[in-house]
Amino acid sequence: MNSILITGCNRGLGLGLIKSFLNLSAPPRHIIATCRNIQQAEELNSLGKQHSNLHILQIDLKDVDKYDQFVQEVEAIVQDNGLNVLFNNAGVSPKSTRLNFVKSDDLIETFVTNTVAPIMLTKAFVPLLKKAAEVNASAPMGPQKACVVNMSSILGSIGANSDGGLYAYRTSKAALNAATKSMSLDLKPNQIMAVALHPGWVRTDMGGSKAPLSIEQSCNRMVQTVMQLGEKHNGGFLQYDGKELPW
Repeated sequence: MNSILITGCNRGLGLGLIKSFLNLSAPPRHIIATCRNIQQAEELNSLGKQHSNLHILQIDLKDVDKYDQFVQEVEAIVQDNGLNVLFNNAGVSPKSTRLNFVKSDDLIETFVTNTVAPIMLTKAFVPLLKKAAEVNASAPMGPQKACVVNMSSILGSIGANSDGGLYAYRTSKAALNAATKSMSLDLKPNQIMAVALHPGWVRTDMGGSKAPLSIEQSCNRMVQTVMQLGEKHNGGFLQYDGKELPW
């Protein structure tokens, strides 16, 4: 893999993914990390000083009007090789859980970050993904060619929903899953694949302290899964360890 772009890397799973990709025996030539405020991303900045292949770019993903400029910044890094992997990781989870506490503002903000932004960012990066697929025409479908990974959640599964609640988060991730399936069909003629990936229940600000997985455990397995993706996984909803999940 020549290049990967991961959004939302100032902390949590995004930062963990950056560390896991950097620790590969053969890491990508370009690892591009985004955050809303570079000044506040102290650990990410520290990694940037240690690794010349880590590029840190600032963007507020809710500002869709800045996407074209952002794509140009990424193109300046990857140049004629295009972008191999777009990993839409950034997401939010509002505190309201039950129906009587749901607020329309929470629903709208969550959908913008968790669903609208990944769709629009993928749309903006299609030319660079197509370029990578063309440059690596002889490679099989997957991350060595061109791939979109959308960070989903088992909470977005309709089939696995036995607890109710979590309206904003569940519906935004279910919608992202639907978008991922459409991407897998729309982009396949260009040899670009798309998958939805569940990180597991992880000890993050979102997951809480009782979660069974550490960030490092989840991210290391996710990176292994991403690196092993192939055409048979296109349009799939996978767990961090590659297990298929119910829609």
